Amino acid sequence: MTFAPDIVASLKTVVNLLNTEVQIIDMLSTVADLDEFLDAENFEGSRAHNQAELRSIRQLRSQLKGVWTGSEEEAVFKVNQILRNANAQPQLIKSEKLGYHLHATTTSTPLYDRLAVDAAMSLAEVIRAGGIERLRICASADCRNALLDLSRNRSKIYCDTGNCANREHVRAYRARKSGKSS
Repeated sequence: MTFAPDIVASLKTVVNLLNTEVQIIDMLSTVADLDEFLDAENFEGSRAHNQAELRSIRQLRSQLKGVWTGSEEEAVFKVNQILRNANAQPQLIKSEKLGYHLHATTTSTPLYDRLAVDAAMSLAEVIRAGGIERLRICASADCRNALLDLSRNRSKIYCDTGNCANREHVRAYRARKSGKSS
C-alpha cells in the first residue's frame, strides 16, 4: 500500500507515540520527555512546554490506541471525533520538502490539536484505502508495541522497535531443534 510521504511520516509518528507507553517506564513522563519525542519526530510549531500539554498528549495517545486496536467502525468514530473536537479545517499547504499536502491546523494551533488532527487525517487515509488491518500490535509473545504494516503482501507481524522478529525466529528454531532431538 502506497501513501504520500507526509501520511507515512504522520503514521510513523503515531506508532512512535503509541509505543512510548508500552515500555516498563512510560516514555512520556515529563515535559522534557515530550520535548524529546517531538524533536525526534521533527514536529514543528508552537509548544507550551507545560504539564497541561503533556497530559493532553498522553490523553491523545490513549485515544489513538483505541483507533489502533478497535474495529473499523470504532476507528472511524474515533477519527471523526478527533477531527470534530479539534475543529479541523483542511487546506493545501506547499512545503519545499513535500510539495503540496494537506494541513488542517496552523503552526500556532495548540500542540494537542495539531498532533491529533495530523494523526486523524493520516488514519483516515488508511481507513479510506481499506487498510485498517495494517494497524497492528506486534505478534511477539512479550511485546505490545504498535506496528504499521506497509509491506506489499501485508505480512509484517513484528515491530521495528526491538528485536522481536529475531527473538521469535530463534524461539521457533529452538522449538524445532528440541522436537527433533527427542
